[in-house]
Amino acid sequence: MVVSDGSGREAQQKERYFSFRMPLHYPRYTKADYEAMPEWQLDRLLEQYGLPVMGGVDDKRKFAIGAFIWPSQY
Repeated sequence: MVVSDGSGREAQQKERYFSFRMPLHYPRYTKADYEAMPEWQLDRLLEQYGLPVMGGVDDKRKFAIGAFIWPSQY
């Protein structure tokens, strides 16, 4: 539990930790969609799910494909 002391530290604490958040809808992109997706859209998608947005665009694509596409969909 984060208690506010008015200093803004609670916001800083939240930014340090990643926690998975399940939005209402699971993304329904194909592998080809992720491979063509611009970096800003990958960043937004990963942020929506509380996943880390680190590395280059290729790293983000690989992460999104691994996180959101089932192996049977490759």
